[in-house]
Amino acid sequence: MTEDSRPGPFRHAEQDLESARHAPDTAQANSPAYRLAFADPDFLLRDELRPVRLQLELLKPQLELDARGIRSTVVLFGGARIPSPEAQGDGPAHPMAQYYDEARRFARLITERSVESNCTENVIVTGGGPGVMEAGNRGAAEAGGCSIGLNIVLPHEQVPNAYVTPELCFNFHYFGIRKMHFLLRAKAIAVFPGGFGTLDELFESITLIQTGRMEQVPVILFGESFWRTVINWDALREAGTIAAADLELFRFVETADEALDVIDSWPLSGRRGEIPGR
Repeated sequence: MTEDSRPGPFRHAEQDLESARHAPDTAQANSPAYRLAFADPDFLLRDELRPVRLQLELLKPQLELDARGIRSTVVLFGGARIPSPEAQGDGPAHPMAQYYDEARRFARLITERSVESNCTENVIVTGGGPGVMEAGNRGAAEAGGCSIGLNIVLPHEQVPNAYVTPELCFNFHYFGIRKMHFLLRAKAIAVFPGGFGTLDELFESITLIQTGRMEQVPVILFGESFWRTVINWDALREAGTIAAADLELFRFVETADEALDVIDSWPLSGRRGEIPGR
């Protein structure tokens, strides 16, 4: 924001922050109590300030994506431990290795459409890390478009991959806020094989759709054999814990081309998920 574009007649916070940097070298001015509240990390990290930090994590990516005119995204979830072809070397192939290639191709095809809108529609968004996430950002970069990475601070596996558009590479502390940003602009959700994190993201998404908390969008599961092995969908239906119609909230595919066919043929009106028991 430039000086001339700042709204209102009041002195801007940036000016006071600059003045604070030139405070006199006295015991009073050097005291933590004297710091401007918004420039005091010790204050901002207090437990009582958690609501403020939650709001900041919601606002920072929101404002940046709005400023860039990004209206819709295509979400790509998948395992961090599925390696790229280069990372496998000459050893035995990873059993899920083909999904790196399919994620890369899917993201490339989606981004070819995104480029037509000057990267304002159908922008690929991933968790920003390695594995399938890297493949998604990589495919977008190969198509000459932009992509978003929503990273989170973890003990391992979560370093930004080299293919995320740098200006759209965000970092989170709160899982809940990060998951909100995955879905706020989602036009479709593609889920590749993965572990606990991928399962969490999948079930969060279809629960929001099933309960009517989110408009129905295409949810596409790559690798039917994998998903039917790790989740007994029919047992849930037979037990009466989900409705038969809930199994129509997603589709299985094997290839990127099949996924695009699902997206293109998805009913425009869709339906909201049925709340069990109604």
